[in-house]
Amino acid sequence: MSKTIPFQRAARTAAIAGMLLALAGCGHQAPAGDAQADIAASNDPALILKGEYLARAGDCMACHSVAGKAPYAGGLAIQAGMGTIYSSNITPDKEHGIGAYSQAQFADAVRKGMRADGAHLYPAMPYPDYAKVSDADIHALYAYFMHGVKPSSETPPQTDLHFPFSQRWGMALWNGVFTDDKTFAAPPGANAEVSRGAYLVEGLGHCSSCHTPRGIAMQEKALDSSDKDFLAGGELNGWRVPPLRGMGHWSISEITDYLAGGRNSTAAVAGEMTAVVANSTAHLTDADRQAIAAYLKSLPGAPAAPRTAKPQTEARLTAARNLSEGERLYLDNCAACHMVSGQGAPRVFPRLDGASVVDADNPTALVHVILAGAQTPSTAAAPSVLPMPGFASRLSDQDVAELASFVRGGWSNHAEAVSDKQVAKVRATLEAHGE
Repeated sequence: MSKTIPFQRAARTAAIAGMLLALAGCGHQAPAGDAQADIAASNDPALILKGEYLARAGDCMACHSVAGKAPYAGGLAIQAGMGTIYSSNITPDKEHGIGAYSQAQFADAVRKGMRADGAHLYPAMPYPDYAKVSDADIHALYAYFMHGVKPSSETPPQTDLHFPFSQRWGMALWNGVFTDDKTFAAPPGANAEVSRGAYLVEGLGHCSSCHTPRGIAMQEKALDSSDKDFLAGGELNGWRVPPLRGMGHWSISEITDYLAGGRNSTAAVAGEMTAVVANSTAHLTDADRQAIAAYLKSLPGAPAAPRTAKPQTEARLTAARNLSEGERLYLDNCAACHMVSGQGAPRVFPRLDGASVVDADNPTALVHVILAGAQTPSTAAAPSVLPMPGFASRLSDQDVAELASFVRGGWSNHAEAVSDKQVAKVRATLEAHGE
């Protein structure tokens, strides 16, 4: 059964929107090389183990695996405005997967978005970022996928996009305009730790695919830290994607805690980042998470904005007299975990006062969490705690609007109120995707 991704990663599939009619070009068959010789040459236990780790760093599992089916057998449904893209089978099955790929063909698929048959991949596969993966790491990844993954004969559904988006050849010009063949270059003056973090973030981690603003053709506006738009945040499908440059609101230890367990002293993961932590960053070494944090902290970025506290919010809730409907709903449904102060409980319940998901211009993400709930992943660094329940069956659209409006204007938060129509729209989207 395919899982649908309605939010951030789905936005990547829109990368050809507004351009494909104008695109021209043709695919070409990648040199086959000697696949059998490549496969035999890569059968080294240490190399396979390294490749397994790199596959985790690249978060390959998230898109190419579906619950109840073999790992990496594909079939994940990625919804986009122009249809549905299904992830491919990347097990070493020779007929249904990539078992007949030479290492050169594998490298072209990962770094250039080119299949062995010459057809172009859509940039739901983040090859513009993977282009920075080194030859040595490509070799290790190839060894892992050829020898460390069990073959599966699973045949994923065919990608089904509306015309003209179904014409894969059109990706040739898009690639020519919006991708490049630059290899990874460490930031000027960076030490070994920051350089390692930059390599992981800019390449395998493909953090830019969600955390960098998109241009008119849904291309990433920047692919490395030399551009101020790189990792500058934005919004995708109603969810605020926070900037990662400098991360003035978090310390290095708070960043590493978040990557290891999906929560730290102030925040807890929600949305697509939940899968990123569960499938990828939780499996990295402490040294690599530290390197990622050091790199992000090294990037120049705007300092965290000062916040003006409004202590009357806590005082009113504590007194519990003449409360607004939103305040009453907060006390009934939220205060037991998030406290009347909005500070939550460190490393257990996230803080609402000053939280980016609460104070965002677009309230979609907050409404989504209120309706559907949230669950942090259970990792070695942070075993799972009780999930936040969803309130879709308990609260009406008007109730959720009142509650969200209170939270967005309480304590030091200054976001606009939410309407019942906005809530109804989010509820309809969740119901359409079975959430």
